[in-house]
Amino acid sequence: MIVAGVARWVAVVCACATMLSISYVPGVEIQVLEGALVEVPTAGVTGMDRRVFGEFVGPRGELASYAFGWTTDSDPHVARLSIGIGAGNPGGGTFHAVIFANEDGHAFSLTDEPFERVPQGGPDLTADQSRAHEDLPFVWWVTDHVLQHDRRAWWMRHWLLGTTCIQTPEVFERHEPVLMISHGPDDGVWQLVGASDAAGSIGKLGHLHHAVDEDPSLIDVLDLPPGRSAVRAGIGRPWTGRV
Repeated sequence: MIVAGVARWVAVVCACATMLSISYVPGVEIQVLEGALVEVPTAGVTGMDRRVFGEFVGPRGELASYAFGWTTDSDPHVARLSIGIGAGNPGGGTFHAVIFANEDGHAFSLTDEPFERVPQGGPDLTADQSRAHEDLPFVWWVTDHVLQHDRRAWWMRHWLLGTTCIQTPEVFERHEPVLMISHGPDDGVWQLVGASDAAGSIGKLGHLHHAVDEDPSLIDVLDLPPGRSAVRAGIGRPWTGRV
């Protein structure tokens, strides 16, 4: 098992299957390309099964494909991950893991059960085969960058951790869109505010991932560090003030 501390694993999340963006790690020629987001209702129509896909390109042209996903009504909250490398080459394979909350961060555990097929992946590897594979450190390195730079992973992390937020009544009741989001510097509390003045209002407690379910455009600011906030003029308008 690899345990991910907050400092190392900044988890990660997108909202629309048609979105495609490229994130770059500063100073390093690494690309994380967001692919499709597939959402289908669960069998009992009590939640959504979300599966996210994308590609990784390393500084020397190393290729990997990934998929991660979560089922919103699962209890406990456990997400799943597949990383594929070396398609068609000796030693190629697809590594599978589960992701779960661990203290203030999250952790990984390799699993025998396949999750998704990905383009760069070779045969599905068991947990023991993955542990013995010479490229396992590379796979965790890819995972690190994917979870830092694919926005859909931020969404997933807030679901895993059950991140709560304080919302103005108008936002909570969905009468107003979120126009300001902040992440408290000391207590880490997230706040969502609409057009109405929040002063004097009684905030409503909700989960941050539910707010994204209702308004996928929040996905771009789910990685706000403590002490930062972002504002926008309306849905579809750019967020400002986040750095």
